[in-house]
Amino acid sequence: MLGVLFLLHNYGLIHFHWTNFFYLWPIFIIIGGVNLIFAHNRSPWATALKIGVVVVGFGLLVFGNFEGRGFWWGDYTRGHWTINDNDNSDDDDSDTASNRGEIVKIEGNSTFNQPYVADAHNAELNVSGGATTYTLNDTTSQLFSASTKEFKGRYEFSHRKEGDSLYVLDFNMKKNQHFSFGKNHKSNEAILKLNPNPVWDINVDAGAAETNFDLSKFKVRKMKLEGGAATFNIKLGQPVAFTKVDVETGMADVKISIPKNVACRITKDTGLSSSNFEGFTKKDDDSYETPGYATAKNKMQINIDAGLSNFKVSRY
Repeated sequence: MLGVLFLLHNYGLIHFHWTNFFYLWPIFIIIGGVNLIFAHNRSPWATALKIGVVVVGFGLLVFGNFEGRGFWWGDYTRGHWTINDNDNSDDDDSDTASNRGEIVKIEGNSTFNQPYVADAHNAELNVSGGATTYTLNDTTSQLFSASTKEFKGRYEFSHRKEGDSLYVLDFNMKKNQHFSFGKNHKSNEAILKLNPNPVWDINVDAGAAETNFDLSKFKVRKMKLEGGAATFNIKLGQPVAFTKVDVETGMADVKISIPKNVACRITKDTGLSSSNFEGFTKKDDDSYETPGYATAKNKMQINIDAGLSNFKVSRY
């Protein structure tokens, strides 16, 4: 029931107040206690009592409203936590001030940029955070740029240099409170752009998010996709000698497109997942390969590890 509750909230079908878990946590002790006391009682009234306690308890969690009540570590009002807006990005925000002089970021736009330097031969992009949409399909003269739309959420960007030529970029969704669908919905969105000159390693830990990446213009050496109830639409270009793609998901929809002339091998451990690999031949070790993979000079390897997901690898 908790899993269904979180899933329906993430998809905007219901909305409940997260602070109810802090105020009403004894409900779980009551539910557990009643079920322990009457564990061996098979009478109709005991069964009705156990079911009634569960229904009432979850009803209070879903429909209870404790907005405006403070905690010793901070306040929760009007559906969001009070936070300090102290990031260094450029933004155009709709903000409100709390009675303590802090700024609560409700809705706005931000831009993030990292200049390109000639010694950036290798770069690593780490994207994390759910309840948002990530889009990447264009190049930039910067090393990295992003423009965002935010609604009850906040993006953060940081960078560092490792060694002589590796630049590591971290782009994260922080303090998200809202994710919904519909014609007039407001949600979080990030449009990313990369410089095509470096060789890229890209890691995406999306949670319940939508990721649309067209990487056909970039040199990608490694890519890792992680997500729960996520959607991944990935288009890859030619491999860089050997390009490795790792996919680890729970309940996700994953679509990967590769060029027709690319030599590619797929290994999978997918449990109850469904898969569709166009143009691949199944091998004896339960792997899949395109024709001529063994003798190809440049290769691509896709490793899939998933629970209950839908996978499609197509060739364009």
